[in-house]
Amino acid sequence: MWVSKPGVPVVTGSGDPTTVEGVLDIVRQQGGRVTSSRRLLLRALFDSADHHTAEELAAEVQREAPDIHLSTIYRNLDELERLGVIVHAHLGHGPATYHLAASAHGHFVCEECGKMIEAPDALFVGLARAAKAQFGFVIDPHHFGMLGRCADCS
Repeated sequence: MWVSKPGVPVVTGSGDPTTVEGVLDIVRQQGGRVTSSRRLLLRALFDSADHHTAEELAAEVQREAPDIHLSTIYRNLDELERLGVIVHAHLGHGPATYHLAASAHGHFVCEECGKMIEAPDALFVGLARAAKAQFGFVIDPHHFGMLGRCADCS
């Protein structure tokens, strides 16, 4: 298991991080509010396993509730990340993308064609141990995509 980022709580409690209602229970347990915009945002994250930008998530939420502004989506994303239920990642040169913390993973991004490959955490265990042992540095393999070339482009 990866160490939580400084200032970000590790998801705990009786909530199930694999369901919308379970995540909302976690939000409540950590003092967060459950709002209709937050519920719609979480539903959009759960309904698709893909990585989505804030703008894409806003468009999804606004299909059901057109009055929810992009700034509300950003505030909710920040709060949900602060509570430890979602994470964001930078995959190459584009905007940050978001997904559920319960399904956090590393990423390989092809610099040639842009293909993104989800990499299991187990792949980074040795690197994490070496970075910690040699430099006292705790890595977060979820935050940035590792750039390189995919099998088709190399």
